[in-house]
Amino acid sequence: DGRTVAPDRLIEAGFDPEAPLIQMLMLMTEALIGFPRHLSQHSGGFVIARDKLTRLVPIENAAMPNRTVIQWDKDDLDALGLLKVDVLALGMLTAIRKTLDLISDWSGKPIVMQDIAQDDPATYQMIQHADTIGVFQIESRAQMSMLPRLKPKCFYDLVIEVAIVRPGPIQGGMVHPYLRRRNREEPESYPSPAVEGVLKRTLGVPIFQEQVMQLAMVAADFTAGEADKLRRAMAAWKRKGGLEKFRDKLVNGMLANGYEEEFAERLYKQIQGFGEYGFPESHAASFALLVYVSSWLKCHHPAAFACGLLNSQPLGFYSPAQLVQDAQRHGVTVLPVDVMISDCDCVLAGSENPQIRLGLRMVSHLGKAAAEQLVAARAQAPFIDIADLQRRAELSQQEIEALASADALHTLIGHRRDALWQSLGLERDTKLFTAPADTDLATLIAPTEADDIFADFRTVGVTLRRHPLALLRPALIAQHIRSAEEVKNARSGQLIRTTGLVTCRQRPGTAKGTVFVTLEDETGYVNVVVWSHIAVRQRNPLVHAKLLFVAGRVERQGEVVHLIAGKLIDQTAMLGELDFSTREFH
Repeated sequence: DGRTVAPDRLIEAGFDPEAPLIQMLMLMTEALIGFPRHLSQHSGGFVIARDKLTRLVPIENAAMPNRTVIQWDKDDLDALGLLKVDVLALGMLTAIRKTLDLISDWSGKPIVMQDIAQDDPATYQMIQHADTIGVFQIESRAQMSMLPRLKPKCFYDLVIEVAIVRPGPIQGGMVHPYLRRRNREEPESYPSPAVEGVLKRTLGVPIFQEQVMQLAMVAADFTAGEADKLRRAMAAWKRKGGLEKFRDKLVNGMLANGYEEEFAERLYKQIQGFGEYGFPESHAASFALLVYVSSWLKCHHPAAFACGLLNSQPLGFYSPAQLVQDAQRHGVTVLPVDVMISDCDCVLAGSENPQIRLGLRMVSHLGKAAAEQLVAARAQAPFIDIADLQRRAELSQQEIEALASADALHTLIGHRRDALWQSLGLERDTKLFTAPADTDLATLIAPTEADDIFADFRTVGVTLRRHPLALLRPALIAQHIRSAEEVKNARSGQLIRTTGLVTCRQRPGTAKGTVFVTLEDETGYVNVVVWSHIAVRQRNPLVHAKLLFVAGRVERQGEVVHLIAGKLIDQTAMLGELDFSTREFH
C-alpha cells in the first residue's frame, strides 16, 4: 500500500535474505502491521492452522521438487490478514529472450531489449496492417480487427490498443466514441477543465481504471480513500455486488458540482463496464512494451522470432503449424526435422539469410532426454545406420519408431515407410538379426504427397509440404468456391462462397450469442461472423466441422474484411483420411 519498512524492523522480525519468498513476505507483513493474530511463529517457521492444513485448503505437489501448492482462495487470504502478492508469468518473455539469443548467436553481436530501436516506422506499419500473428497481446482476432482502424503510430497508441480491446471498455461503450474522435468524425467534448485534465490524453473517453478514480475525485468530490474503495468495488461487483452504494454519491456529487445528469449516468455505466476487466494504465503500458518488442522482432527478424516462438510452445493463440505457415509467407525457409542435423530445439540455419531448422522437440512421443542423448551421440560421430543410431543414442524401440514416423530419418534411410519398416526389424541385440552385406532389403512404395501431409500433422504437428487445401483446390474451383485471398480482395457487399479448415471458434460474452470463426487455406485466413440466429439454426456444422463451407456476404471496413455467414455446410468428408484431431484447434 505504499508504506516502507526500515531495515532494522525487518532484522528485528527475523528477516533472512536467504529465506523462501513466502517467509520474507510474511515477515514484511509483520513489520508493517504486526503479525496477523491468526498466525503464530513456531520453531523458526509459521503455524497457519492448529490442525492439519489439509483440513482447511486443497494441497498438491508442485512441478518443482520439494515445493507444495496451497490452493487458498484470495478472499480468504484477506479475511486471514495474509499479504497477497500476484506473481504472473508471461510466456512471451521466454519467447523474446530465446529470440534475442538466436539473433545474438547468428549475428555474433549480442542484443538485448534495450538495443531495440524505438518508434520504428516499419514496425508500426506492420502493426497497422494487422500483420501480427504470434505478436504479444495484439494477435487475437479482436485486436487484429481493431489495428487497421486505430492505426497505432506511437508507443502510447499501443497502450490504448492493449486497453481498449477489453470487455470493460466494450461493455462501457467506449470503443466507438474513441475511434470516431481519433478519426476526427466527432469533436472532443469536456464538461469542465478538471475533466479535460483527466481525459485529454484519451480524447475525452475514460479507458483506464485510474481515469475513473480521478473522475470520481475531481467531479464528484470523492476522497482518495473513497476512490480506492470504488476501484476495489469495480473489480468485484460482478461477484459480490457493492457497486450500487457508490452510485448515489457519484451521481449526486456530479450534479452538485454542476455536471449534467446524462454525463453522470454515462460515467456510472462505464464504471460498471470496468467491472468486466478494465485495465490500469500502468498495466497496459507494461504490456505495450512487450507488444512493441515482439512486433519489432517479427518485423526485422522473422526467422528468429518464429524460431523463438516454436521453442516456447505452448504459447499464444496459434499452433506451430500456423506459426510456420506465417513465417513461410514472410519469406522464411523452414527445414524439416533430421536426426543427422537437428538439435533438440529449433535453430537458425543457412549461411546468408537465416532459415529455421525444426528441432527434435517437434517429434511426438520423443522425450527431451532421448533428444539430448541423440544429439550427444551424433556429436561423437555421424550415425551410420538405424541400428547405430539406436545403439549409441540408447533409444527405445518406441523412440526409434517415433523418429521414423516423423520422417526424421529421411537422410539416414529414406522415406518414412522404409524407415518405419527398418525400425520394426530392430531388436535389442541386433547381431542376431544382422543381414549379410549382399542381402537386398525390401523397398516399400514411397508415400503419396497426401500420405506425407497427413503423417506430418500427426507426428510433428507441422507440414512443410503443400497445405491440405491446395490438394483440394481443383475440386473447390469446380464448385466455384473462392480462396481466402479472393475473399480478402472481394468488394464490400459481394456474395461469395469459401471453404477452409476451422482453426478458431469464439463466442465472447460481450457478443450476445454471435460466434466468430476463423478459416484457413493455402492462401491465408477468412474471418467469419455467424450471427446468433444462424448459429442456433446451423449449430451442427458450426460446432463439429473441421472443414467448413460458408456462403455469405463480404463486409469491408477499410482493411478489415469479414464474411457474414448465411449458410454453413460441414465438408469434413472432403478431407478423406486426413486426421486433424492432433492439430490445436481453439
